[in-house]
Amino acid sequence: MLFLFLFAILSGSGSLIYTRFLVEILKNEERKKVELWAEATRLITIAENGQDIEFLSSIIENNITIPVILTDEADSIISSGNFDARKMRDPRYLISQLQKIKRKNSPIIIDLGKGYKNQIYYKDSTILTRLNYYPYIQTGIIVLFILVAFLAFSSSRKAENNQVWVSMSKETAHQLGTPVSSLAGWVEILQQDYPEMSMSREIALDVARLEKITERFSRIGSRVALRDENLVSIITGTITYLKTRTSSKVSFIFDSDPERDVIIPLNTALFEWAIENISKNAIDAMEGSGIITYRISETENNIHVDISDTGKGIPKSAFKKIFSPGYTTKQRGWGVGLSLTKRIVEEFHKGKIYVRHSEPGIGSSIRIVLNK
Repeated sequence: MLFLFLFAILSGSGSLIYTRFLVEILKNEERKKVELWAEATRLITIAENGQDIEFLSSIIENNITIPVILTDEADSIISSGNFDARKMRDPRYLISQLQKIKRKNSPIIIDLGKGYKNQIYYKDSTILTRLNYYPYIQTGIIVLFILVAFLAFSSSRKAENNQVWVSMSKETAHQLGTPVSSLAGWVEILQQDYPEMSMSREIALDVARLEKITERFSRIGSRVALRDENLVSIITGTITYLKTRTSSKVSFIFDSDPERDVIIPLNTALFEWAIENISKNAIDAMEGSGIITYRISETENNIHVDISDTGKGIPKSAFKKIFSPGYTTKQRGWGVGLSLTKRIVEEFHKGKIYVRHSEPGIGSSIRIVLNK
């Protein structure tokens, strides 16, 4: 793409330089034609009776491309040629054209003798005007072509990346399916034979979680059905699950009314995954000790979910990078958690996710924006 961009610059610059060269040549030629036209006008004006003026008249009549205005010394218009006939119906049109021409080209003086003088003002011909704009139009077309090529290339890369994501997710779900089903069967037997064991209940919860994770991976790349769900229940349920599997040094605070119902279109399995991913990144940022706060707020059209932590913070230069596939600050990790979260929020739920604010050593806040 860099090669194409440089090609566009070089092509546009070369075309502009060469066109300017041609324009200067044509400008000089047109001035010579107007000077010849002026001389023919002078000779016709001073011609004596019986003098052949047919040749001189032909010189004037042959000028059909260069707009000209003939004036006296006081700039009163005597005649004109090669202007738009329709616009000429307005008496102010020629006066305005004369003012514009004065600012661009110096007049050619016609000495009529005995102290009388006329002036010819002229403007660039239509061909010369078009030639002036040609390199800019050409450069614009080249840039547009490169832009379209870049967008097509980006779309192709994105589609390829999406296919990799989908294939990886489907394969993961497929690989998890058999052992998870087997574990579920063994847990059921364990609960029947040893109902008094509290451990079997916890194992059952984890197996149920594995089944949910398998379901999440299987949904990537498929049409996601959104149903009216209670956002508060989803977030509090996720917090409850994380509390039992996280260090006691991490405090989870739900800074909204837990009894309140916030009903919006959601896919529960995927949105829980998004909240989990953000929470786990917050726990990593706090190095296993700190406070995570969840807050729900509303505007007229949107619901905001803010997840804040007391971790080490995010550099401003990384505000957007953290949602890119492969970006991670951990020695171990693929950097896919927040990338998946962004996809869940923006592609499946048509919302937005971004770093609301962050301060080094104080913490960060990530905001999810959902449509009501």
